[in-house]
Amino acid sequence: MNVLQRVLDLLWPRNCEICGRPVDREARYICADCLNRIPFVRPEDGMYEIDDAASAVRFECETREMINGYKFRSHIWLKNDFVDWMEAAARAKFDVAAIDAVVAIPVTFGHRLNRGYDQCALLAKSLAKRIDREFLGRAVARIGHPKRQSSLTEEERVENVKGTFAVRWPERVRGRTLLLVDDIMTTGATLSECAKTLKAAGAWRVWCLTLARSVRT
Repeated sequence: MNVLQRVLDLLWPRNCEICGRPVDREARYICADCLNRIPFVRPEDGMYEIDDAASAVRFECETREMINGYKFRSHIWLKNDFVDWMEAAARAKFDVAAIDAVVAIPVTFGHRLNRGYDQCALLAKSLAKRIDREFLGRAVARIGHPKRQSSLTEEERVENVKGTFAVRWPERVRGRTLLLVDDIMTTGATLSECAKTLKAAGAWRVWCLTLARSVRT
């Protein structure tokens, strides 16, 4: 890929219209995974609980190192820069005025205890302030004891997160358009399960925004 093409990809990335995964500029706007799934859409298929999705950057090279530093090594000073990227992605992809509230994917108690902070909640709270929307800080709870997603296959990830979210205050999500925020989207299993839970609690639409999207080959 030449330098000009790389710059174009960074400034105007083409993303899958269904799951938000970055796709090559020469490819279709729908990624291969979603293209294969379209003829077989099932109500129980979690991905289709997500109404729209976007990611600010690709999880690769320098951005991978920066995000890992923020997530695992307490590099909290990167938060404002990350929120800049996420705000730009949100305004480019969504009708921000239609968003009623921002919700963060909750981390497990163990992860929060080990890190001393909730990296997703920090991003979501700052983003909500930037776009002047309500932040539902603890609206969603993490329940059960799921395994670490990064060690699992795609099929195992879907099973691992089933039933691991609960909405604390259904009346605060009912009938609303929610922006669900996470740090990294890989298969979309976690976001899908959380969106499904929010929909079951009465949310009207769930749009998902992540700081980064992993690039699978």
